[in-house]
Amino acid sequence: MSVRHFRTLEDLSAEELVALLDRADALKASRGTAEHPRPLEGKTVAIVLEKASTRTRLSFEVGIHELGAMPTTLIAKDTQMGRGEPLEDTARMLSGYVHGVVYRTFGHAKVETLCEHSRIPIINGLSDDYHPCQLLADMQTIREAKGRLEGLSVAWIGDGNNMAHSWMLAAALGGFALRVASPDGYQVKPSIVEKARAMGADLTLGDDPTEAVAGADVVTTDVWASMGQEEEQKAREAAFARFQVDAALMARAADDAIFLHCLPAHRGEEVSADVMESSASRVWAEAENRLHAQKALLVHLLG
Repeated sequence: MSVRHFRTLEDLSAEELVALLDRADALKASRGTAEHPRPLEGKTVAIVLEKASTRTRLSFEVGIHELGAMPTTLIAKDTQMGRGEPLEDTARMLSGYVHGVVYRTFGHAKVETLCEHSRIPIINGLSDDYHPCQLLADMQTIREAKGRLEGLSVAWIGDGNNMAHSWMLAAALGGFALRVASPDGYQVKPSIVEKARAMGADLTLGDDPTEAVAGADVVTTDVWASMGQEEEQKAREAAFARFQVDAALMARAADDAIFLHCLPAHRGEEVSADVMESSASRVWAEAENRLHAQKALLVHLLG
């Protein structure tokens, strides 16, 4: 049987996505009980971090442990990777030590290289182009709030970044419509738009947040300047000034709309404090669901 990786949501079929989210719900319900399974007993999973991490590191470390395996976290700059060891060599070495790798990095090509030279499953814990693990948690959170994914409408407000790209692929798998509103110069990559549409995604792209959120079931956003873009902060603040998700913008969404944010959030920038703390906000359930959705993913790939 060939090794399966999780580079992007393209690595799942629509049927596998449903089964994975069902398993995530079951693992969440059984957490802390004698019925919670430990299917990864005796295995070890490495978490390799080239970018700073809070939720990815913690949720994977806890989840790996709760499934019976041992997590071991490597900060890349403190390893031979930080001294220039080729990624191809690192992949071969890791394949002899551990049973799976979570890799959080910069350019997405590095994820592909690690997968190409690995004999064990690789999970993309975040790359510059994609953040697929976050979308598993987001879709689990939407199902909890709405009971389904199919037929819903989701509004993405802000940067055409790795989260926006992953939302487009999620729309194809989950069967919901996605409306993206980004300022000029910060749109999603055309190649990924083409890929998502080829997968069947219902996408609407524009630059007007009020149009994107009109009647939406879910409104979601991300920081204006992601890791590595701090020097662009002032320019981005100017470009994104009318893209804040505030109470007035949320009022244009459906009456029972929910708000999501992958965190960390900058209150007063991409989202107002009152929306973050409102009854529509599901950001804390969303953050917790990183644990449950990733546990389901680990079982899917390593179980």
